[in-house]
Amino acid sequence: MMFSPRQAAAALALALLAACGGGGTTVDPFEPKRMIVFGDEHSLLTPEGKRYAVNEVQTINGVSTSDCNASPIWIQTVASGFNLVLAACNNSARPVNSLQYAQVGAKVAQVRSQIDQHLASSSVGPTDLITVLAGLHDILELYTQYPALGEPQLLAAAGERGRLLAQQVNRLANANGRILVLTLPNVGNTPFAIIERATRTDTNRAALLRNLSGEFNRQLRLNLIDDGRLIGLVLADELVDALVEFPSIGSLTNVTQGACAETLPNCTTDTLLPGASAATWLWADNLRFGSAAHAQIGNSALTRASRNPF
Repeated sequence: MMFSPRQAAAALALALLAACGGGGTTVDPFEPKRMIVFGDEHSLLTPEGKRYAVNEVQTINGVSTSDCNASPIWIQTVASGFNLVLAACNNSARPVNSLQYAQVGAKVAQVRSQIDQHLASSSVGPTDLITVLAGLHDILELYTQYPALGEPQLLAAAGERGRLLAQQVNRLANANGRILVLTLPNVGNTPFAIIERATRTDTNRAALLRNLSGEFNRQLRLNLIDDGRLIGLVLADELVDALVEFPSIGSLTNVTQGACAETLPNCTTDTLLPGASAATWLWADNLRFGSAAHAQIGNSALTRASRNPF
């Protein structure tokens, strides 16, 4: 089906609104005093301030260095919006008011361990902004079991992973935290899925990854505490779907390839593939977001946190 530019713009606008999880107003604006980050590398800054995305390079007096503040990942956008400071990107030596537990390759089981680690020595409260994004590595782990396990079995397992993540989010909410949880962007949209579909023709591999992602998100959403107060839901899956379907509306020129020629987190604006652009390519590598996706997700997450009646 062909869409006019006006129709495409309207569709993306609706998706961006939906990505914030709906409307809602607050009597008193939410003013978190601390940020606690759980999840995988999409929410991770290394101790050197590197991101698992495209790192910006700045040149001062002929010396090139990474600039951790430029092209921020989504949690940086949220932190900045509330004047919260992440230890790994604190060039001004401001007081740090965040804790980062996110790990490379973390699955739902590791998110549970991250939460265990935090609660073993601390607590959560109504002035904590807690972020949760995970599921990519659960889907990839399940996908490797196909075709030894059929799609119905894998769908059930993906749904169980989503349900278990919801349990962990609810656990934080029941401990009186304020949680921002993101749905898992469709792994079937990634360059990895496109390559798998082209090279492994026993089934539509991209569709399988899409279905697994969808069932993970379905069970995540069905099992979250639905009191409209403790948990802010960001529909990152719908947002990224819209960017893939209507790339020009997001000022994107490529939504099918990863931009980086260097392995993450060492990819910079100086180590991109020929013709690639950090600003206009959706993906950093075959599985992880680039700067444009992080910007859209970060803005939607900040809007959700600001509007949610925490």
